[in-house]
Amino acid sequence: MATIKVKQTGSPIRRTKDQRATLVGLGLNKMHKVSELEDTESVRGMIRKVQHMVEVLEG
Repeated sequence: MATIKVKQTGSPIRRTKDQRATLVGLGLNKMHKVSELEDTESVRGMIRKVQHMVEVLEG
């Protein structure tokens, strides 16, 4: 299955609890960390929710 690499570029400080939980769900919890995930609709929805704090490297 296809994969997507996502890099955290923004800090979760002063963000809502659900945005922080979404970052953790994506496997991100520190600045500049990269996580490789399966390319599914649910993952794309999570990325869309925190698009101001992440950068898609591939996909």
